[in-house]
Amino acid sequence: MIPNLLSIAGSDPSGGAGIQADLKTFSALGCYGMAALTALTAQNTRGVSGVHVVPPEFVAAEIDAIFADISVDAVKLGMLADGAVVAAVTDRLVRHAAGNIVLDPVLVATSGDSLGSPDVVGAMTRLLLPLATLVTPNLPEAARLADGSVPTDVTGMRLLAEKLVASGARAVLVKGGHLDGDVAVDILFDGTTMREFSAPRIDTPNTHGTGCTLSSAIAAYLALGDDLAGAVTKAKAFLTDALRTSGELRVGGGHGPVHHFHSRWNRSAEP
Repeated sequence: MIPNLLSIAGSDPSGGAGIQADLKTFSALGCYGMAALTALTAQNTRGVSGVHVVPPEFVAAEIDAIFADISVDAVKLGMLADGAVVAAVTDRLVRHAAGNIVLDPVLVATSGDSLGSPDVVGAMTRLLLPLATLVTPNLPEAARLADGSVPTDVTGMRLLAEKLVASGARAVLVKGGHLDGDVAVDILFDGTTMREFSAPRIDTPNTHGTGCTLSSAIAAYLALGDDLAGAVTKAKAFLTDALRTSGELRVGGGHGPVHHFHSRWNRSAEP
């Protein structure tokens, strides 16, 4: 059976992040993608110029419509613009007994633009961290969720992971992409075992949507039957290849997107 995956996130009209990146990732990995929009953004590869938040009651209605008709094998959570939307999403996921929930706590865009109101962090920490199967913050996001400082090394990442689990998260993947070095290191902690995942750092400006892509790939692999560590391993390999081949795309003049269909678009086969 082909898994059905639901992304609950914001829209990126330039196609590199948000709902668009999630649906591309689901499709690339052989899953059927669905989407409940939480926000519309006006953005491109250079930045975000506007955000229109979908009313929480309509977000709830979107989610209800999906679960009333379709079996959902995994849920990826992305941009949740304010506390009311977080509360609505949490209520519906609990009501529908959703499983395989991957929370990417999108707080700041790659361009540096803020994507959430001040009450989002508190609402996520209180409501979604205990519900999600996995939380996937980058270093600034992890620091905000844990009310700490941004780590400068792997030791600091480990301490943040422990703090987030202590604050209620079932499992956390602290992403080390903001650190320097030739190797990108992520830390996975489930309250019992601390695992380190390494991948070569790809020298490319095309990093738009990397967090969305990684979290949606993890959700896809969970739906396909992998355990948490296996899903993270495969998702990181998928993202590394998407970054490595991103230069094949010509999208925008800022932080371009990764190449979600790197294994499926055979350019050499064209006439």
